[in-house]
Amino acid sequence: MDLGLTGRVVVITGASKGIGLACAAAFLREGATVVGISRSVEHLQAARRQLQEQGLALHVEPADLADSVAAQVVMERIEDDHGPIDVLVNCAGAARRTPPAELDAQALHASMQAKYFTYMHAIDPVIRRMAARGRGAIVNVVGQGGRQANPVHIGGGAANAALMLASVGYATAYAGKGVRVNVINPGMTRTGRVQEGLEASSRATGKSKDELLAAQVEEIPLGRIAEPEEIANVALFLASPLASYVTGAVIPMDGGKTGAI
Repeated sequence: MDLGLTGRVVVITGASKGIGLACAAAFLREGATVVGISRSVEHLQAARRQLQEQGLALHVEPADLADSVAAQVVMERIEDDHGPIDVLVNCAGAARRTPPAELDAQALHASMQAKYFTYMHAIDPVIRRMAARGRGAIVNVVGQGGRQANPVHIGGGAANAALMLASVGYATAYAGKGVRVNVINPGMTRTGRVQEGLEASSRATGKSKDELLAAQVEEIPLGRIAEPEEIANVALFLASPLASYVTGAVIPMDGGKTGAI
C-alpha cells in the first residue's frame, strides 16, 4: 500500500533509539527524507550506521530541544537544508521514573522539562510554518502514563497528561489551516525506558525486576509488551494522507490494558 509519503520531509525527535529509531526506519522505507534529532551525537551516529546497514540513509541533527532557542535554530536549519517540513514525529524526552519517597520539586520540574517542554519547543517553530503553507502533520508519541496514574511516574504522568491536552488544543487551533495533530499513547514497549521503570519500581517495592515485569505483562490482555515497530506503524498512518480526516485523536497502544473509553 502506498502511504503517500515518498519525498516528504519528516523530522523525528528522539530518533537515536527506541520508538524514535523505529519511526525513522519506517518513514525511510516509505521513501521519505528523514532527519533525526537527538541530544547525543554519539547515539545519532550509531543510529545512522545501524540504518545504513539496512540500506537506509538517515540525516541527523544534534540538538537539545529542552532549549527553546536550540529548537528554533535546528528546525530552521533543517528547512534550509532539506525544504519545508511536512511531518513532525515527537519521541524525544522521557521523564525519569522516581519512587514517591525520592520525588521532590527538582524532580517534578525535571519531568516537565524533559518531556512537556521538549515537545512544545519542537512543535512551536514547525507548526507555524506548516500553517503558513496550509499543510502538515504532527504525531506526538506520549504515553499511557498520562491517563493512568503510576506512583513512580507522577512527574512524567503529569507531563504526558499536559501534552495530550496541548496536542488536542493545537489540533483544534490549526485544523482550519491544514495542520493535523494526533497523539499515540504507548503502554509497555520494548525499549530502555521499560528497564528504567522496572528499576524504579523495584526500589519502591523491594520486588525483583523479573517479578515486576511478569506481573505487568499478565495485566495486558494481548499477553505481551509492544515492539517499537508497532508504534511506528501507527505513526506512519497518522502522518500519511490516508489519515487526512484524523486530527485531535489520542490513540492508546497498550494491548488493551486500559479498559476505558
